Amino acid sequence: CDNDLVPIRRENGDIETITGFRSQHSHHRTPTKGGLRFSETIDVGTIDCLAQINSFTCSLIDVPFGGAKGGIKINPANYTNRELEKITRRFTVELGKKGFIGPGVDVLGPDLGTGEQEMNWISDTYRNTLGSQDLNANACVTGKSQMMGGIHGRESSAGKGLYFTTAHFLDNADFMKRVRLIPGVYNKTVIVQGYGNLGRHTCRYFSRDGAKVVGVIEKDCSLYNPDGIDHQALQDWVEETGSIVDFPGAETLIEISCTSRA
Repeated sequence: CDNDLVPIRRENGDIETITGFRSQHSHHRTPTKGGLRFSETIDVGTIDCLAQINSFTCSLIDVPFGGAKGGIKINPANYTNRELEKITRRFTVELGKKGFIGPGVDVLGPDLGTGEQEMNWISDTYRNTLGSQDLNANACVTGKSQMMGGIHGRESSAGKGLYFTTAHFLDNADFMKRVRLIPGVYNKTVIVQGYGNLGRHTCRYFSRDGAKVVGVIEKDCSLYNPDGIDHQALQDWVEETGSIVDFPGAETLIEISCTSRA
């Protein structure tokens, strides 16, 4: 599904046409399932590739879904909240017209640049249009807020999953012997790439179990502190400033050498 969406009028009066994509890779098991991202760097090839990866992921762990992925080609930082709502709701309507959304058809979820708010808009739009007669209309998306039918713990689930996967590897004595490390998470050094929903909760779980998060990498800069970064202080800083830049609890870097081994 490759659309040039109906133009939107921005709050400054300009008219802009937004491009969006939705790819369904496999229908051997339905519904298809995959996130929706907001990013200027996406194209149809990227979305197709990510949909395929979702198919493989579901197959490997025997989850009865096919793979899908979607994206809207924008930088959300360049739009107001009202403009993002217009874009998201319009994209939902276009998906509905083409049969690319529904609890038993194709289920969206949060991804890069999207979260609970966008999922709430999608759910509300679908429930009041194509899904108005569907008892399970809210199930057209995952990752929505609890007041919209979401579940507690969904926001942190991806970070928790990454933590448990890594911890399982670190607890394997045979693997650790091969890389000459002591088994267990405790006192390991960690660098996290990205400090969105996934990265933030990954830092929290590793820090909680005694690992030392020494670096955080984002698109605008990187942070480094060999003594460990206080994840709660960093989260508070990001909520206050909107960025990890100039966080006082670590050194702000543009480039970092990868020659040393933790």
